[in-house]
Amino acid sequence: MDAPAELLPAEEAELQAAKQRNVARRSGDDAPSKPKKVTAETMAAGQRDISVSEFFAKNRHLLGFDNPRKALLTTVKEAVDNSLDACEEAGILPEITVVLEDLQPDRPATAKQSRYRITVVDNGPGIVRKQVENVFGRLLFGSKFHRLKMSRGQQGIGISAAGMYGLITTGKPMVIHTKPKANLPAHHIELAMNTKTNRAEVTVDRETPEFPPKRLAGLNPGIRELVDKGEAFSAASYPTGTCVAIELEGKYQRGRGSIDEFLELTAIANPHAKFIFVRPSRETDEDDDGPVKSKAAASAAQGAEVDGEQKAAPAAVTQDLGMVVLFPRGVEELPPETREIQPHPKGIELGTLLQMLKDYEITEKGGTLYSFLQEKFSRISPATASQFCEKVNMSSRAKAADVDLPKAEKLYAAFQDAKLPPPPTDCLAPIGVQQMLKGMFKGVRAEFYAASCREPEIYRGRPFQIEAAIAFGGQLPGDDSARIIRFANRVPLLFQQSACSSFKSVVETNWRNYDLQQPRSSVPIGPLVIMIHMASVWVPFTSESKEAIADYDEIRKEMKLALMECGRKLGTYLRKRAKMRREGERRDVFERYIGEIAKAISEINGTDAKKLYETLQEQARKRTAVADLELDDEGRAIKHKAQEENDEDGVIIVESAQMPVIAAPTHSPVEAQATLMEVAPVKRAGAKGGKAAKAEKPAKGAKPAAAGKSEKPAKADAKAEAKGGGEAKAAASQPVKAAKPKMRLNPKTGKLEPVDEGPSLF
Repeated sequence: MDAPAELLPAEEAELQAAKQRNVARRSGDDAPSKPKKVTAETMAAGQRDISVSEFFAKNRHLLGFDNPRKALLTTVKEAVDNSLDACEEAGILPEITVVLEDLQPDRPATAKQSRYRITVVDNGPGIVRKQVENVFGRLLFGSKFHRLKMSRGQQGIGISAAGMYGLITTGKPMVIHTKPKANLPAHHIELAMNTKTNRAEVTVDRETPEFPPKRLAGLNPGIRELVDKGEAFSAASYPTGTCVAIELEGKYQRGRGSIDEFLELTAIANPHAKFIFVRPSRETDEDDDGPVKSKAAASAAQGAEVDGEQKAAPAAVTQDLGMVVLFPRGVEELPPETREIQPHPKGIELGTLLQMLKDYEITEKGGTLYSFLQEKFSRISPATASQFCEKVNMSSRAKAADVDLPKAEKLYAAFQDAKLPPPPTDCLAPIGVQQMLKGMFKGVRAEFYAASCREPEIYRGRPFQIEAAIAFGGQLPGDDSARIIRFANRVPLLFQQSACSSFKSVVETNWRNYDLQQPRSSVPIGPLVIMIHMASVWVPFTSESKEAIADYDEIRKEMKLALMECGRKLGTYLRKRAKMRREGERRDVFERYIGEIAKAISEINGTDAKKLYETLQEQARKRTAVADLELDDEGRAIKHKAQEENDEDGVIIVESAQMPVIAAPTHSPVEAQATLMEVAPVKRAGAKGGKAAKAEKPAKGAKPAAAGKSEKPAKADAKAEAKGGGEAKAAASQPVKAAKPKMRLNPKTGKLEPVDEGPSLF
């Protein structure tokens, strides 16, 4: 039998394709090699709603849950912000306790993260029971988004997102204790968020007499000691309030971007609040990447030594007790109460105007355009409302529903062209100059403090206000770059510093004008802490995580002006301090030679050496009086009863009557001696002699003069003094001619002149 003939490559490929078609036919697939056709119906069948919680669960980095360490901080931040807002709206001085428990203390040393339980307790007004599911179990639910009023929270995302992150990483629900009534028990609620529906599912709901939970009072010896003293978890401090506990995967480490730094900066911006932080039993073994203020505060609590003197520290200073950190209340007054305002006509868009007209028609049936302009906008008077109605060719009695798109466009254009007053600023609650200084002093141990508060300004029709403060010297590191702490509505911003408008304003400020070193396009170098705070009804953050302020030109300009005002005060202080140091060094030089001068003069004219030494020393102190100034923490000279200095706003005027500027002597050495001592001035004779030389005789009772020298008789001296000292000046100014005369530089003329060898002070 003959062997089968070999197939050509084309025939072999055709045979393989035929086999594949047979296999596909048997399996019911007509064309496996071709893509399946998708119709509009099949695409529509795969579409469904996406809840906001489901979106953020997959994109949690947008909310600040990038990594375990940052997630831990974001959870504390959102809970503390809500507690501060609730306490301030209820008119209660905040007392907030943050407890961080490590649930895996026996983990291996190589573990990069651990499971923690974060508990935040406040003494606010509490939350009514029917709103607990909405507040803690729904994203984008809240009452602060639409109102134009300064507050920390805005979008209603933070605490709900923290509970969602804890549920994703540990599977444990949030535990909430709320007590809205002091005479009623608290509610104990455990809930978990359903990300598919953006709704909360309650698993436990009961009443409990414990608030705050008693478990928190016995976590470690430090907190038990505060409980025994009545400084933590006392029933009087927490008659009402809210307690939130979340379990999550995280990483605790001190330093920059930590919970310690956040609470420390929050205490600086909110001196009216008291914070207690209970640290976990274990932390990640890594180097601290930022200055630990608690060490400085601890030394301040024991008293800081300044210029060799022990000064007692004030009571409102951070106390680091090891496992517990206490941030005491600096002031006993709440910030000024803010009021909600209506939007400004220049701060809205055309689409927003159309939507406002529709909403007004729904709420006010038959409402007029005239009433709409006055009720829904700020800074529109009755006369201005009538002018706007005329510009759109409508009467004051025309209904708002009759405004169509062309008329709305005319009205919007009229808004942009009109000259209207800026919006009211009672919606803002700035920290204030004195409060910033107290907050900085509580957290930063420096030697100079200055603060500035700008007048409110407008961006996109929204009012805002910029405040700045600086601290210099003291215990701050002198060879590092200046530290910048940023705040928005009293909340610290710890991340994305280079993208923030605050950081850019610091870099663009020329700090070299204020005697500081500053590399090009960088922050200044030296023992300096810079604080910038923006207060606004709507802070333009760069992302949902609220970590940086957008770079608006109006905002950056105000920040630079506030920094320049603080810089001028710092420059004055540094120049004053340099002047004091120079005068102190000059006094040391004087005192080094005063003893020899007094001894030499005593040998020449018999004056009491001790009295002369004291007189010369007193004159040296008087001429260098600037070195004896005492400066306070703001750089002002401490006033005494005999001093009246004009040192407003922390600026010290150096050239004052009490503190004359030290300059070269404008009188002769003889005049200097006549001013210092109540004795007859000594006149030196020239080498050639003359009439004056012939008349010279030893004064009665005087010691013999040295060889080659003689003294002026007292009678001639009295006569010269009676004539005003003119002849004495002329004689004393004559140089002593010798073989090799000594020369010195005359400060008046800048030329070398022969030196008189007679007694002189300088």
